[in-house]
Amino acid sequence: MNDKIITFLNSDLLDKYLVGSTSNEETAKVEAYISKYPEVKDAYSTLQRNLEIVAKSNAIEAPKGLLDNILSELDEKPVVTLQQPASKQRIWYKFSIAASIAAFVFAGSTLMFYLNNQDLLQENDVIADEIFDLRSDIEKNNKMLSDIMQQFKQLNNPETQKYIIKGNERAKNLKTVAYINPIDKTSMIDVVSLPQLPEEQCYQIWAEVQDKMVSLGILNESDSQLIPLPYTENALGLNITIEPKGGNKNASIEKSVAEISLKK
Repeated sequence: MNDKIITFLNSDLLDKYLVGSTSNEETAKVEAYISKYPEVKDAYSTLQRNLEIVAKSNAIEAPKGLLDNILSELDEKPVVTLQQPASKQRIWYKFSIAASIAAFVFAGSTLMFYLNNQDLLQENDVIADEIFDLRSDIEKNNKMLSDIMQQFKQLNNPETQKYIIKGNERAKNLKTVAYINPIDKTSMIDVVSLPQLPEEQCYQIWAEVQDKMVSLGILNESDSQLIPLPYTENALGLNITIEPKGGNKNASIEKSVAEISLKK
């Protein structure tokens, strides 16, 4: 990855483009980088996955059947007929019945709206919890992305020295790559492949310092990515040995499977 891509990824253009706040010129630049550089496209895809928060509509729909019930009531025979005179008492009685029916319809509608509103409130609480969890995941993923960008910076630093470590006859398929920067005093290792060991054994990496071996940690088959190693000042070489499960305090040199000199 060249410095141009790293500089672009370190800017906030991808974030602004994702939320639609870039200018026309910035939009053209971002889209050009996404189409031209796979690293930028991968970073953009990662941001998309991280920032996708489910949005739901809060519109309240009228209860099903309410409109049909009202139309049905309107279609019924009028309570007051005009064909023949009616007494005031009869008219008042029929108006009372109509008012009662309207009151029941209104009460039923109010109850249905209330129940739907309660369901909506509960649903909103669930969505709020989901958004909180998603934000937490986004923060973790953004930190992970930041760590990856920091690793890229280290790898592309001209002071970073690359050492390929291959296995000997005991582990022919073993291959790791160490990256050491004596200026920044940082070191990382990329576990490319590790031959499988019995369950009671493990691979352990050591730094040779003068007349002793300093443990830098245990290598696992799952470490198929860049992992940091403790930086060892004045290390003369690196050595990988087979040790009992959990590691050893002292290196078993007779079980060495790979080694490399760091002397210039």
